[in-house]
Amino acid sequence: MSNDRRWSIERVELRRISMPLVSPFRTSFGSQTERDILLVRVDLADGDDVVEGWGECVALSEPSYSPEYVDGAQHVIANHLLPRLLAAGPIDAADVSPTLAKLHGHPMAKAALEMAVLDAQLRAAGQSFASFLGAERTRIPSGVSVGIHDSIDDLLTAVQGYVDDGYVRIKLKIEPGSDIEQVAAVRELIGSETPFQVDANTAYRRTDGAHLARLDDYDLLLIEQPLPEDDIIGHARLADEVTTPICLDESLVSAAGTADAIELGACEIANIKPGRVGGYLEAVRIHDLCVARAVPVWCGGMLETGIGRAANAALAALPGFTLPGDISASTRFYARDIVTDPITIDDGHVAVPTSPGLGFDLDREFLDRVTTSRIALDGRGTVAAL
Repeated sequence: MSNDRRWSIERVELRRISMPLVSPFRTSFGSQTERDILLVRVDLADGDDVVEGWGECVALSEPSYSPEYVDGAQHVIANHLLPRLLAAGPIDAADVSPTLAKLHGHPMAKAALEMAVLDAQLRAAGQSFASFLGAERTRIPSGVSVGIHDSIDDLLTAVQGYVDDGYVRIKLKIEPGSDIEQVAAVRELIGSETPFQVDANTAYRRTDGAHLARLDDYDLLLIEQPLPEDDIIGHARLADEVTTPICLDESLVSAAGTADAIELGACEIANIKPGRVGGYLEAVRIHDLCVARAVPVWCGGMLETGIGRAANAALAALPGFTLPGDISASTRFYARDIVTDPITIDDGHVAVPTSPGLGFDLDREFLDRVTTSRIALDGRGTVAAL
């Protein structure tokens, strides 16, 4: 933060909620029909001043997108991350990542803690997240992520609905057996002017280069994460086989790793997801190095609630985010959100929140209704009464 004020952690609540999706969302690593989400509430104290902040952990129920999963994230926060933060004494949001650095991995869990501390401190300061980050726009273009469908007819019906809703960019999930024909059909439906990209979520291998080169015929913005996350050299080689730019997602877990991927020619475009890289402050560092290297960036999504969606909108208002991201309306995934002012789209754009903190107010009655469990820990790390 910008001042020298330090806060003591007075209380932490780990709250699990269950959020049904409006329709199944299928990718190359599986299908989701509801989200089991871990929320982190942190109460910070400075003298008589106490302020609460909320973070959202984007880990999935299973370790499919990444090694993290929601049960593991809750365990590591309660038993390892929080005790380390408490032992450090009064903190600032910028202290969270370095304090936890010697505990390896678990970036999504760490990001949720940092996010909650940021929200609390910014609320106390009366400052919006967008202002804190240095956002330069008041609204951002909204893209939509379209899952794999059982039939092309069903896919085209879904895509037409999103076009009618005003989304300015279409992203299609692909996998072997559900790629070329589907891409051709969507491109024909939306025409040549609508930005269009695909996301493989690591579904292909180095030997698939000639097949993936067939996608060059459809004027795509990018191919996102075609190969396994640890195959940086494979992505660099694939970039020489195809003309469509290669974008990395799962491979990018830190600013240092992103710099290496760019230098090796494996990353022509970067998808920045704060949870995947350990928090919003590291996400900003990745944004800055990409800007310095003239690498376009965009903000990916993890089916966040209004908490994470508001924070992502502020991040995506930074100047280097030149491509439409996955910050769609809350109704893309949820019939009702846990915030009172859910994200909506207007003329293909999302407004950047301006209220203090991350930019949301909780719908506490609905939040309680979808809550499946709560654990409260006091400033000593012991279980506290709820």
